[in-house]
Amino acid sequence: MATLRFYALKELLGRQPLYIDEPGKLVSDYFGKLVFDKPKMQKYLSKEAYNHLMDAIEKGTRIDRKMADSIALGMKSWALDNGATHYTHWFHPLTDATAEKHDAFVNTTSGGGVIESFSGSLLAQQEPDASSFPSGGIRNTFEARGYTAWDVSSPAFIVGTTLCIPTIFISYTGEALDYKTPLLKALAALDKAAVDVCHYFDKNVSKVACTLGWEQEYFLIDEALYLARPDLVLTQRTLMGHQASKDQQLEDHYFSSIPERVIAFMEDFEREAYLLGIPLKTRHNEVAPNQFEVAPIFEEANLANDHNQLVMDIMKRIARKHRFAILFHEKPFKGINGSGKHNNWSMLTDTGTNLLSPGKNPRTNMQFLTFLLNVMKAVYEHQDLLLASVLSASNMHRLGANEAPPSIISIFLGYELSKVLDELEESVPDKKMTPDQKTSIKLNIGKIPEILLDNTDRNRTSPFAFTGNRFEYRAVGSSANCASAMIVLNTIVANQLKAFKKEVDALIEKGIKKDEAILQTLKRYIKETKNIRFDGNGYSAEWVEEAARRGLYNIKSVPEAVHAYMKEKAVKAFTANDVLSEKELEARVEVELEKFTKKIQIEARVLGDLSINHIIPTAVSYMNKLIENVQGLKDVFGEGEDFKELVGDRLELIRKISSHIHSIKEKTTAMVNERKVANKEEDAHKKAELYNTKVRPYLDDIRYHIDKLELIVDNEMWPLPKYRELLFAR
Repeated sequence: MATLRFYALKELLGRQPLYIDEPGKLVSDYFGKLVFDKPKMQKYLSKEAYNHLMDAIEKGTRIDRKMADSIALGMKSWALDNGATHYTHWFHPLTDATAEKHDAFVNTTSGGGVIESFSGSLLAQQEPDASSFPSGGIRNTFEARGYTAWDVSSPAFIVGTTLCIPTIFISYTGEALDYKTPLLKALAALDKAAVDVCHYFDKNVSKVACTLGWEQEYFLIDEALYLARPDLVLTQRTLMGHQASKDQQLEDHYFSSIPERVIAFMEDFEREAYLLGIPLKTRHNEVAPNQFEVAPIFEEANLANDHNQLVMDIMKRIARKHRFAILFHEKPFKGINGSGKHNNWSMLTDTGTNLLSPGKNPRTNMQFLTFLLNVMKAVYEHQDLLLASVLSASNMHRLGANEAPPSIISIFLGYELSKVLDELEESVPDKKMTPDQKTSIKLNIGKIPEILLDNTDRNRTSPFAFTGNRFEYRAVGSSANCASAMIVLNTIVANQLKAFKKEVDALIEKGIKKDEAILQTLKRYIKETKNIRFDGNGYSAEWVEEAARRGLYNIKSVPEAVHAYMKEKAVKAFTANDVLSEKELEARVEVELEKFTKKIQIEARVLGDLSINHIIPTAVSYMNKLIENVQGLKDVFGEGEDFKELVGDRLELIRKISSHIHSIKEKTTAMVNERKVANKEEDAHKKAELYNTKVRPYLDDIRYHIDKLELIVDNEMWPLPKYRELLFAR
């Protein structure tokens, strides 16, 4: 069995957990040690520089050159004291990964020596090559200039010996080439719009921050087995592989004891995360074999997003230490659960109020209902855009696959809260309210906390579920940058809040009292958003039919989904809130189409190579063994009835193998030809559609025949690790 699989299984024997020496301290003793946070700023910066920086962080004021030099000097001193030798601007290009270019602190002196130096200009701005990052046509490949600029709201940190400075990434002409720039703008837009609406209820509110708590699911595969699967190495998913006899059907992996080798990996990466100020809270086994989850405490969305990108990078690095490969692909294994990254989202005021949490009196509950219904209205109006923000070549495999939400955006509220909204709709008159009506409505609104106490269930099948004090956007994929969904969600909610205030103010100008104006507007929103409210089973075929009758979108492919970005109402929402220009939106659509096309192209190439160079030769070799066996039996028994009875089953196997080989070869050739046709198409939309409709279906067609061969061919000869080995190796 001289195959990749043989050597991988041999390598696996004798695996032992790799333990890193325990620091012997409480997490609180070293949490954030490698973060340039406020206590360290106070220690290393002058009082004037510290106050200047705090104003920039909290009020958005500009940092002047003199103060930038002073801040850079203090940051450098702290970094050198903690072993740093280099610095980098750390940013999020449109690749879904992070990027960094390391420069040493050293500079030459007149005497031929070196000295550590770092200036305010180097801290504030750098000029990486922008030509090799996705730009969607904003930059020509021969125009390399692009800029990174310091994001003061996210603290600098040290990884290894490098000081990492979170930055935005923009083109020479000022367009965003990253996720962070529009995310910061969307958060600013939400802040302003939400504060304006909060003033109906509390004039003391001066800031509203979006909070994000992500739940990161992932698979761990033994490194030796992973390296023996070219499809996993190159595409992060198995392009072939028959389902194991046992996988998750006994439901014995979910929340069970974490394997010894896995817990060693978890403890190791958690220590690194804590040093970097990432407040990880939860770890557990997920549903599928070798699938796990990690989740932090909620943070402000921009910082939370930085921390998620950083955690994924840490986990990849630490996994290699423990001789694991980590998979963030949404569907690496056919037939078992895929991986998501649930985004728990809410809004928090600077007075300490969660705007999506019911209060203790009618006034605070009126505020709660106002923000709840405005979120619902935003999601209803832009459901296609919200789906486009999370749909990718990899997440297409997961959504609607009976362990994740369907590709239909609906909102789950739970029975009790739905009942509150229905009663409110019936109780609020279209005309002026009587004193009794006002009293009755306020009394009912005041009961919301009591009603919701432990009564808001969690619906695993809902893509956008209310869970008591936040919305959980469950459709986000494991490999995604959270910013993509957060940009859209915060933009559409900000846009809706502005529209709400305009409507309420118009009613007030007509002489309607403020509370009545708010309630009348909310009543209309309750009616208008009824179609997107669904508390049932999102996995059922009946819901798909019902959703179609309600006029909800059911978009299943990236080429179809990305059109939502360029619809008139989407463009208006982005441009009116200064989040993305129409040119930037067009560029992002182009980038998403290119990413989709290239990922399918890579999968098709890998599958073609494995089919022709691994699977077919193995199947032919086994078939030849069967033919030799049949010939040998013929030599012994002749061609009589005994011979026919003996070789009947083998002849049938030979026919099956030959048929599958023929189908694989025929379909692989057809797939290559379709790819050649698609590659000639210059229009990105048409090319992506060709890859989606003409190339992608062959991946499943070819896989079907390979998986059938896996059940027939001698196990000793099969060249690649099987599911039973990949999923149960500890």
